Amino acid sequence: MRSLRHFDLNLLLVFEMLMRERHVTRAAEKLHLSQPALSHALKRLREALDDPLLVRSGQGLQPTPRALALLPVVQQSLAALQAGLAPPATFAAATSTRHFTLATTDYFEEVMYPAFLSQLLRSAPGLSFSIELITPDVLNEALEQRQVDMVVGLDYQDTLPTGVIQTPWMDEELVCLVASDHAGVGEGVDLEQFVSQPHVELADISGLRPSSIDSCLVQHGLTRRVISKNLNYIAAARVVALTEAIMTLPRQMAERFVTMLPVRLVEPPKELPLLKMTLIQHGLYVNAPTSVWLYNELVAFAVKHGLKS
Repeated sequence: MRSLRHFDLNLLLVFEMLMRERHVTRAAEKLHLSQPALSHALKRLREALDDPLLVRSGQGLQPTPRALALLPVVQQSLAALQAGLAPPATFAAATSTRHFTLATTDYFEEVMYPAFLSQLLRSAPGLSFSIELITPDVLNEALEQRQVDMVVGLDYQDTLPTGVIQTPWMDEELVCLVASDHAGVGEGVDLEQFVSQPHVELADISGLRPSSIDSCLVQHGLTRRVISKNLNYIAAARVVALTEAIMTLPRQMAERFVTMLPVRLVEPPKELPLLKMTLIQHGLYVNAPTSVWLYNELVAFAVKHGLKS
């Protein structure tokens, strides 16, 4: 036979059906072909394989030794193709014991993850989850190697490694936080008042969360002075409670601190952008049943909480 590149793989279906039926007319009917078309296909098969394959006899078509040897190989190959081309099975979350790993922000872990996990476990009690910090290695390697299933809640990224897919997930309002007794700030601030205050913010230990606030200020020809960069929101909020600094953070997180610390909310400048959170996964697995299920659950969670972007 010549190179497989020049072989019509559809002829394998013809061969398998002829070997099953041992009759040209019946095989043609099963394949929804005319008898002349099937006879022509058999001729092409014989030429390609340089063997008569099926020979007429009083009992119909009889296979040659070459045909008998080929049959199991062809059947296995067709079965493998059929299985590979079939739509992926759905993920049976209700009975699964699958472990998922999410790389995420402290905001998602603190504010949203407990409710998200509780919601999932009611219908899928066998599942388990791990939370990891977002690092550049997560985007460059861990997603592709499936050490991390999805990156949840990271700010929108202008550039991503090849093969990594980003989709909008949630938009969250930003709000400012100051000490309850901060006399220099009222119920809201404009841009000029905003930059006149000392600021507290989270340190970007991942290198993947450039400040959208600073980008906004630059567009207006302004900068701010940051007096403290903290690793997590609660530590930053405690600094705010004991100083005259201002902090900008997602509204849901800020509202929690109002009940925990001597701090109050301040409406931010109207020019500040929304926090745009995303879902990030690797294109290799985006259609895998587990990935489709997890993505849909996260989207449903956002819709339920009125935060879908």
